[in-house]
Amino acid sequence: MSRAVSVRNLTKSYRRGRVRALQGLDFDVREGEIYGIIGPDGAGKTTLFRILATLLLADEGTASVGGLDVVKDYRAVRRCIGYMPGRFSLYQDLTVEENLRFFASVFHTTVDENYGLVKDIYSQIEPFKTRRAGKLSGGMKQKLALSCALIHAPRVLLLDEPTTGIDPVSRKELWDMLERLKHRHGITIVVSTPYMDEAVLCDRVALIQNGSFLRVDTPQAIADSYTGRLWAVKTADMHRLLDDLRGCPAVEAAFSFGETFHVTPCKGTTPQDLEAYLAAKGHSRTDIRPARATIEDCFIALMGNATSQKEGTNR
Repeated sequence: MSRAVSVRNLTKSYRRGRVRALQGLDFDVREGEIYGIIGPDGAGKTTLFRILATLLLADEGTASVGGLDVVKDYRAVRRCIGYMPGRFSLYQDLTVEENLRFFASVFHTTVDENYGLVKDIYSQIEPFKTRRAGKLSGGMKQKLALSCALIHAPRVLLLDEPTTGIDPVSRKELWDMLERLKHRHGITIVVSTPYMDEAVLCDRVALIQNGSFLRVDTPQAIADSYTGRLWAVKTADMHRLLDDLRGCPAVEAAFSFGETFHVTPCKGTTPQDLEAYLAAKGHSRTDIRPARATIEDCFIALMGNATSQKEGTNR
């Protein structure tokens, strides 16, 4: 399968080298796939997207989009990509319709010529086409931004945290749209998000932390790779349970998962040990059961391993 994006040894630093945003990234994105870059704020996601969108130069390494070098062929790259930055960047004083027509004209096309590509998305905000973009809700702004990114029929979509700050219904709608763009039009989508529940919607994901990829694979393969013990814990008082779990010396990690907390116990810790600890903290009706690992559990475990290796190297 052809590569839509190819990155080799991509490195970027800020503050005269004191802050390493990207540390020698190597990866390929296949044509027609949804490739997720999953990680917390400050992990390097936006820096990577700005380099791929030809808005920022890397210190070292190479990157190509659609077979075009992002430095040597930057003009051609800009014609073949649609880019949505993390912050809403359309013209807030222009109306919905004016923004769409403007971005079509920038790429020497028209809304009518490519309307079929954006129809499913734009039709949801078309009733508000005379409203200024700055007056739209968060979800409507993202739909307009996605329409503007698509109006010139790009081969690759670069979406930097497109669902941050919008409501759950709009998040689901946007991901449904991405799935349709992939299947109906064969568009390659590279999308970043801090939300682990969105990782399972991608064909493959790269878990990024401190400018490095910790793991690249399908969401299911990453979840299945978890080898440690994992418990789902509930008590009668869930409000203070997380703080008590994280303060427990027999717990390596704990985070909210649905109506429970997923807990990674230290080696040798038994459910009875944890139950006794929580009882001493005033918890009652404690329920501790084995849990099936998710991609979030794997990410936390990988982050812990990376931190341990770094600390060991620095000693």
